[in-house]
Amino acid sequence: MIKAIPAFPLLAFAAIGRLVVGLLAMVGRVTKFALTTIVRAVTPPYYPARLFAQIMEIGWFSLPVVGLTAIFTGSALAQQIYTGGSRFNASSTVPAIVVFGMVRELGPVLVGLMVAGRVASAMAAELGTMRVTEQLDALATLRTDSYRYLIAPRLVAAVLALPVMVLIANSIGIMGGYLLSIYKLGFNPASYLATTRQFLEWDDIRMAVVKAAVFGFIIALMGCYNGLHTRGGAAGVGKATTDAVVSSFVLILFSDLVITIVAFG
Repeated sequence: MIKAIPAFPLLAFAAIGRLVVGLLAMVGRVTKFALTTIVRAVTPPYYPARLFAQIMEIGWFSLPVVGLTAIFTGSALAQQIYTGGSRFNASSTVPAIVVFGMVRELGPVLVGLMVAGRVASAMAAELGTMRVTEQLDALATLRTDSYRYLIAPRLVAAVLALPVMVLIANSIGIMGGYLLSIYKLGFNPASYLATTRQFLEWDDIRMAVVKAAVFGFIIALMGCYNGLHTRGGAAGVGKATTDAVVSSFVLILFSDLVITIVAFG
């Protein structure tokens, strides 16, 4: 006689299956959304005024928080490297490790996370409010493509603005490490700058720009996707904002790992 399979393992497998199917469905929806937005972004009509406004919103107005984050991080990195290196008589490595850490890793990731916290949430909140108040439906009645008018400018602006912001943040972060090393740790200014120039390579800068462009794409994509698919009134807008920030953070860190392994593995 065949024994019946207990219900608990079946329920556990069913829950895992539902989770996997739901995850794959979400990946498919996000991929379809991204491909649709890319196609609409490269085909007319174009909205250059909207693009310029989004570049200002994403790039220019994010510079203060990005600059403060970069200079504090560069200074703290220099202090930590000096403290740790002093235990092994390797404190002279501060300039090299600061430029490595800021350009290759900390600069792109910190800029991505800070901009995601500021911009992805704003995009999700704005588009989510437009969804629940039926403003997107009003645009459709006016024969205005919401993908071209609202989403494509944000996506293109983020991809263009993030690399510039990362280059600025890297410069500010390196300057923060330089200032702390010169005025607190007693480094010689000329030798510090010479070591920085010696260990900074174009491949590192190119990789930082690539990471920044990918992070910008992720930030705009998740902000717009969650905002456009908002449901449930004011509570839905809050949930979409939270989902946009959390998903942006997770995807930024995951893509950073993938790019780092592919480039430097």
